[in-house]
Amino acid sequence: MIALSAREIAKACGGRTESGATITGVTIDSRAVALGDLFVALPGERTDGARYAAAALDAGAGAVMVAATPGQPPPDDRTIAVPDPLIGLGRLAAEVRRRSGARVVGITGSTGKTSTKDLLAALLRRRLRTVASHANFNTEIGLPLTLCRIEDDTEAVVCELAMRGMGQVSYLAEIARPDVAVITSIGPVHLEQVGSIEGVAEAKAEILEPLGPRETAVVPYAEPLLAPYLDISRARVTTFGEADGADVRLASFTAGRAEIAVDGRTITVPVNFDQHHNGLNLTAAVAACAALGLDPADPELLAGAGEAEFSRWRGERIALPGGGFVIADCYNANPVSMRAALRHMASAAGGRRTVAVMGEMAELGPAGPALHEEIGREAAEIGVDLVVAVGPLSRAYGGEWFAGAAAAAAGVPGLLEPGDAVLVKGSRSAGLEAVVEALT
Repeated sequence: MIALSAREIAKACGGRTESGATITGVTIDSRAVALGDLFVALPGERTDGARYAAAALDAGAGAVMVAATPGQPPPDDRTIAVPDPLIGLGRLAAEVRRRSGARVVGITGSTGKTSTKDLLAALLRRRLRTVASHANFNTEIGLPLTLCRIEDDTEAVVCELAMRGMGQVSYLAEIARPDVAVITSIGPVHLEQVGSIEGVAEAKAEILEPLGPRETAVVPYAEPLLAPYLDISRARVTTFGEADGADVRLASFTAGRAEIAVDGRTITVPVNFDQHHNGLNLTAAVAACAALGLDPADPELLAGAGEAEFSRWRGERIALPGGGFVIADCYNANPVSMRAALRHMASAAGGRRTVAVMGEMAELGPAGPALHEEIGREAAEIGVDLVVAVGPLSRAYGGEWFAGAAAAAAGVPGLLEPGDAVLVKGSRSAGLEAVVEALT
């Protein structure tokens, strides 16, 4: 982290301290403290981080950030007392970002934001000193922790912005202040929180709020639900997609190679993945590179697409005995990503029998049952040989049914044949990684 004094941190966070320490890192886990870190004591559902403040100091923390007691001074000179440690963490991250000359790319969207982040980070690292969020560090905790990894020589930052309801993306965007804001897609996700797909678009479009005329919005081409927000945004707009008219267009995709049309040129990009939807995510990443002023046809930059490391449980292909394979895509699921995963499995099967183990798609609200039925019909239309449904709502998929992940982990192996192509996909709450572990 860019070094800050404890007093500078207290001032930025609206807190108080008598500490003279210099802080060079931030953690919320007392077991992970490094010398010179600030330990932020967050309250949790099971325990209060303040209980571990002394242990963090004993482990070498330069200071601890704790909730202030009204009317009381900080308990000792190694404490930064703030009204709310979670808000304090966000304000600290905003201060680190303000002091850095790094260019920040913020990514949100209904699907593909983590994979787009992984791809963009792989491209940028070929040319710039880059910090990118770990896994899905995209919440009010994860995004600030990502920004607090910025060093004096950091040149680019790639971060995700989560959306679980109205106002969350707005809050995170105000902390990150992105130079480039990417919206990967608009689809029926988190409907319990926002009510409709129009609400999804409104919530995702909050990332555009802090953008000025020097910043760029990278958005899906011809997405009508974003049009009202782009009309009032002051930012420059770059579009991506497959249709003619997109500023950055996926011209073709085959396993191992993407062709992307940009700036009047069609560039061939060697890739280390075979999912068509990641070809689209790569197109968004290339558009973000161009928005940062990099040459989108630079061979050195594009070489990163052959080195991308995707976060776990997001389309990872694992070989099975007998020549089959399982696609472990069980970190998240919604109707858009479920359709894409089914199509990818069918195209990748290469004549193998296809088996789709599908868990529930969470947070769809009253539309949930109908959307699960739609996916069941999609699987039938694609010609999936065996559907295995996991969880109460998943009965609508048809096929074999298990009540939960534990039962599926015990029963699915017995349903497979040597050489099967297997997709395992569901929302995180479905816990289908247990099925993958049972198969592998």
